[in-house]
Amino acid sequence: MILEARVGHVSTHPLDGRTVERIRLSSHDLAKRLLRVTTDAGREVGIRLPEGTELRDGDILWMDDRVAIVIDVLPEELLVVGPRSLREMGEVAHQLGNRHIPVQFADDLLLVQYDYLVERLLQELEVPYRRETRKVARPFRHVGHHHAS
Repeated sequence: MILEARVGHVSTHPLDGRTVERIRLSSHDLAKRLLRVTTDAGREVGIRLPEGTELRDGDILWMDDRVAIVIDVLPEELLVVGPRSLREMGEVAHQLGNRHIPVQFADDLLLVQYDYLVERLLQELEVPYRRETRKVARPFRHVGHHHAS
């Protein structure tokens, strides 16, 4: 079975008693257009998405009267950073940007994939953070920027 599009999201499409087969993906895999995976029920599927499409946790890739195949993002180790001021946020963002470390925002928090060097940086800057295992909605992406020579 080749899945080529999203048919909905669990937040807006009721599953109405259907059996849910989950495709468990890392946040890194969410950015891939081509995947070969196995659902938690043992069904092998290929995913071939149009250019520019990103998967998200809860996306429904296939559904009939009995079964829905849904993306389930695996939780990962993150640093959840909670700067106390705009200045502190700017300092952290500047430091992480100089290291080309991808971040995501959740409310007033910065989410960074766990790295002991980033943790050490946050300790040196004395910025409040906590280590947490959680799902992310989107893949962490590096920005395609190059410094001038």
